[in-house]
Amino acid sequence: MTTATIAAPPKEAPLLFEGLTWREFKAVEQLLDRPGYRLSFLDGVLEIRRMPGEPHETVKKRIAALVELYLLMAGFDFTPTGSMTLESEAGAVKREADESYKLAPGRVRPDLVIEVIFTSGGINKLETYKRLKIPEVWFWEDGVLEVYHLRGEGETLEYERISSSEELKGIDLDLVLRCINLVNHVEAIKTFQQALQK
Repeated sequence: MTTATIAAPPKEAPLLFEGLTWREFKAVEQLLDRPGYRLSFLDGVLEIRRMPGEPHETVKKRIAALVELYLLMAGFDFTPTGSMTLESEAGAVKREADESYKLAPGRVRPDLVIEVIFTSGGINKLETYKRLKIPEVWFWEDGVLEVYHLRGEGETLEYERISSSEELKGIDLDLVLRCINLVNHVEAIKTFQQALQK
């Protein structure tokens, strides 16, 4: 088994613009709708990130392939929703995850979102997902996978870092991480699939 990991480009900070209303943000969003850039918004702060390219997309697609293989083999009736736009004017928030999933029919919003991080700084991603009421968030950064689950009700919602997924019960996150970090995509998927078949 190959143990080398995917090479990461140097981290780049996003551009931040403060003091925008929701209406101003939506106007700027229409003007800046360009491939290779992603806009997020939280409490009057506009974040503009340039997508880091192939390493980001490689990790993102690897995680998606592993998660979807697990969901299929575990019998979930799921819908992949990719980087769909998630927003709430009342919550003053807009975000696009790298990948997202509805884990049962009839869901209004994704049950799981995944962020692949190759940049530094910016708006608080967990706060954006809390306002959007996303039950579980996974972050992959620098070869590490962190999982957070939303707890509480109403105004007392907070994310708690957890060691095993509550939305994808039974998934081996250590195995997922090892497979994410392999250089060869086919080897990673085959390794994961063989482990699931045992």
